[in-house]
This record gives sequence, structure tokens and C-alpha cells, in this order.
Amino acid sequence: MSTCVLCNEDVAQVVYKNQLFRIILPNESLYPGFVRLILNTHYKEMTDLSLSDANKVFSALLTIEKLVRQYLNPNKVNVASLGNVVPHLHWHIIPRFYNDAHYPNPIWGEKTNPQYKPPEILYNQVPRLALALATAFES
Repeated sequence: MSTCVLCNEDVAQVVYKNQLFRIILPNESLYPGFVRLILNTHYKEMTDLSLSDANKVFSALLTIEKLVRQYLNPNKVNVASLGNVVPHLHWHIIPRFYNDAHYPNPIWGEKTNPQYKPPEILYNQVPRLALALATAFES
């Protein structure tokens, strides 16, 4: 069995899966609407993909960002692919708000607003976002 956490089963809600990638909603309590796109095959770098697959991933990222903006209306959307800790190609699509727990720092950085609690409306929008993500990729 692989030791890569992203090669193994997801512990988050999978909202869509195809041959190339899966889209999940990790349980990030401070960041409702946080989305992760994970390749199903263990690739380390974007240039390991064929041009066709890279284009499919980029198109999916644009769709995810558009839906996050539509359903959560964030001040900014962070799209990140780091892979320093987990070298399995994946992207984080994170709705950001000026008053969130880490703004303007990355969510993995120092907190700037430790008392931040996301508004309930954001949590209420997550099921709608999940449905929109699932249906956006069905066609």
C-alpha cells in the first residue's frame, strides 16, 4: 500500500470523480467552501501531465473558482498547488475574506484574526456548491 495520503482513500466528501481527477470538500471548519482537486494518478509536477490532461485540469480549476465565487462571494480566491509536504499533484481552491482567520496570510500561515468564526451563511452554501460542482462536470 502506498504511503501517499492522496493516493489512499479520501476522508473528505468526494463531490465528483472521473478518470483524471477527483474534487473533494475537505472539512476545514474555518474555511467552508474550501475545495481540493486531486489527481487520481500519483504525479509530482504539472509538467508530468500530457498537454491534454493539463488543459483538462486547468479548465476544471477555472470552473471550480467560478463556482466558489458564485456561491460564496469571497473577497479573493486562493488557488494553490504546493506539494512540498505531499508531493502528489493537487490544488487547493480557497475562498478568502478580509476578516478571515489568516487574511492576508496563507491559511497555513500565522493567524491574524484568531476569534474569526465564519458566518453561518457560508456553511449553508456548501451543499449548494457541492451540487453545482457535481453537476458542472457531468456533461
